[in-house]
Amino acid sequence: MDTVANNQSAAEADGKDTTLIYRQSRWTRLTHWIWAFSLFFMLLSGLQIFNARPQLYIGKQSGFEFNNTILQIGAENTANGPRGFTEIFGHRFNTTGVLGWSGPPGQETPRAFPAWATIPSYYDLGTARVVHFFFAWILTTTLLVWLIAGLINGHIRRDLAPRLSDLRKLPRDIVDHAKLKFHHTREYNTLQKMAYGGVLFVALPLMIATGLAMSPSMDSVLPWLNEILGGRQTARTIHFTVMVLLVLFFVIHILMILAAGPINELRSIITGWYRTDPPAKHEQPTERSA
Repeated sequence: MDTVANNQSAAEADGKDTTLIYRQSRWTRLTHWIWAFSLFFMLLSGLQIFNARPQLYIGKQSGFEFNNTILQIGAENTANGPRGFTEIFGHRFNTTGVLGWSGPPGQETPRAFPAWATIPSYYDLGTARVVHFFFAWILTTTLLVWLIAGLINGHIRRDLAPRLSDLRKLPRDIVDHAKLKFHHTREYNTLQKMAYGGVLFVALPLMIATGLAMSPSMDSVLPWLNEILGGRQTARTIHFTVMVLLVLFFVIHILMILAAGPINELRSIITGWYRTDPPAKHEQPTERSA
């Protein structure tokens, strides 16, 4: 600790900016952008795949004779013309122009998600599946390599696993975030650790598992996976739900970046360099491997 403090004092004497630190390694930055691009294309191609059957069910079977639909997006004819609707647990909402019935004025068509939200924009289930599965395997492979590397080099234990001291700070972190009061430090705060951990160790693995469970070709390889997840239709519903949660995470993630200082946050994930808060006079800096 004395050596670190002496180095800090020497850097200050030399006029160096001691608040600018190397926070994100090249491997962390690379995987971050691979996952971001993969999830983007998976989302838009996944919505195109969903358009082929815009209903979600709970159970192993589906059809007109079963009453297990929990979500449906479609269009219906009314006295005022075609209308788009979204039905959730039996409650129907008018979503004309966005979900169910959308398109340029005078050229509307019945489709669950609009053309601007799908890849490709026109209906092409085959292309959507190719795009979706291509980026799904990129995501899966990268996540597996990252997990193994993170366990070996200690990144997961050191930087992402919440400690008892982190849990004690949780109430304060929640209040600080609600007040948009951010602390720029080398370490992730408790909410960041919990959010990133939830995505990396729960949401993405569950997304991958449910995707495999929906594949008929995987039944012979992993016959137990479909049973554990409650059947192919339930797996599809879980898959869709996790997608919604990931979109919500992305929205909150972007809002936090904008609130905390977008230039500093983007510089960190692009170049690795991050500007921290100046240390208080009574505090001594600590080192953490990037």
